[in-house]
Amino acid sequence: GTTAFLGVPNLLFGMGNPLLDISAVVDKDFLDKYGLKPNDQILAEDKHKALFEELVKKFKVEYHAGGATQNSIKIAQWMIQEPHKVGTFFGCIGNDKFGEILKQKAEEAHVDAHYYEQDKEPTGTCAACITGDNRSLVANLAAANCYKKDKHLDLEENWKLVEKAKVYYIAGFFLTVSLESILKVAKHASENNKLFGLNLSAPFICQFFKDNLMQVMPYVDVLFGNETEAATFGKEQGFETKDIKEIAKKAQALPKVNKKRQRIVVFTQGKDGTIMTFPVIEIDPKDIVDTNGAGDAFVGGFLSGLAQEQQLDQCVKAGHYAANVIIRRAGCTFPEKPDFK
Repeated sequence: GTTAFLGVPNLLFGMGNPLLDISAVVDKDFLDKYGLKPNDQILAEDKHKALFEELVKKFKVEYHAGGATQNSIKIAQWMIQEPHKVGTFFGCIGNDKFGEILKQKAEEAHVDAHYYEQDKEPTGTCAACITGDNRSLVANLAAANCYKKDKHLDLEENWKLVEKAKVYYIAGFFLTVSLESILKVAKHASENNKLFGLNLSAPFICQFFKDNLMQVMPYVDVLFGNETEAATFGKEQGFETKDIKEIAKKAQALPKVNKKRQRIVVFTQGKDGTIMTFPVIEIDPKDIVDTNGAGDAFVGGFLSGLAQEQQLDQCVKAGHYAANVIIRRAGCTFPEKPDFK
């Protein structure tokens, strides 16, 4: 039935790296100069320092509030519409202009953002280098990397917001920043039979941060990822199969603390737009389009369904709807209201 959604503020909690996206259409020479793959997500190294300056100098850039988790929480809030501040977001920024922009953009999106602000590092940025349909993302975490459990998450007024939530979502990117913060939230969700979602986020997370990833995995109720991440995850876990469906099954079967909920695995596949979920959900192909570059939006739509206690197939539809809307727009921006039933 269609019972009205009696939304409460702070029902959905996200924590991650708040970044300002600096996006521009670039050329192959630019990618080659900095050793970038056309479609990838990496953390900036010393050799990328000049990239950010060159991007702004050479190309026509656009600035958008970003960060994978923050994007997804904003999209979920947009899908839900009322009340405002259903979505809560925690992350670390600097005391600077970019930080002010992030605060303003979160407010405009009606997300209840509580940033830990510090002076040591400037607000993080992410260069989105676009060529054709591809985008190569280079994140300079800076302030985002300074999030501290004891300085922010543990504070009584902040932890109260965590406790208010029923659905939690953290992108795997945050595993490089504060494992202890993630574990505190994940354990809270597990102990109180609430839903905890995690995204594999990028191949490098599955490869180089797999110890952190596997410490959190027993608490994961909903695991998100795309086919590239799933394949890397399967390889790193020694699953000995390249079949995305098999990898999803094996990921679902990994040890889990809260036995009251079966783990749901949601793997999206780019070009043919199929989706693997375990338990398996049959989806009408007409409800699916290319989700390339719209992963955050897909998750946001899916989370809006979870927050409203909808069936999984409805969550998937909401995910595809959000992804479709976002694909047609620059950055992670969206029209005033969703047209989704």
